[in-house]
Amino acid sequence: MLAAGTRLGPYEVVAPLGKGGMGVVYRARDPRLGRDVAIKLIAAAHADDPGTKEQFIAEMRAVAALAHPNILNIFDIGEDAGVRYAVMELVTGYTLSDAMRSGRLPAELALDIAAQIASARGTRPATLFGHPAPSRLTPRRRRWRGRARR
Repeated sequence: MLAAGTRLGPYEVVAPLGKGGMGVVYRARDPRLGRDVAIKLIAAAHADDPGTKEQFIAEMRAVAALAHPNILNIFDIGEDAGVRYAVMELVTGYTLSDAMRSGRLPAELALDIAAQIASARGTRPATLFGHPAPSRLTPRRRRWRGRARR
């Protein structure tokens, strides 16, 4: 786990955001552009595996080549003191799991979310990633706003 204030290249870690099987994501600050970003690192358990490093960079390059309002933007990839990282758009909002925790979604909202996911998935080859996307629901991505409405 990186401490707040840790620097990766020009980026300053602010706080952890989450972790998955292959990586850990932090909120960070880009002082050059004056904006918050998300930084994804390869998880410590996989950090020394050359295949994982290659897959990580290949996935980030593939995502960076896509242009769609429901797919986040990759801003940078780098390495600092042996730590590989990818810098991406910070997407705030709530997860689909959060939205569904309170029960069933209204049909209109559920259909809208499904259409957005299908549209985003349609912009990339099905074999590009082994995991689904997106992980965050946000009003900026499309029409619906804020919390799931009941």
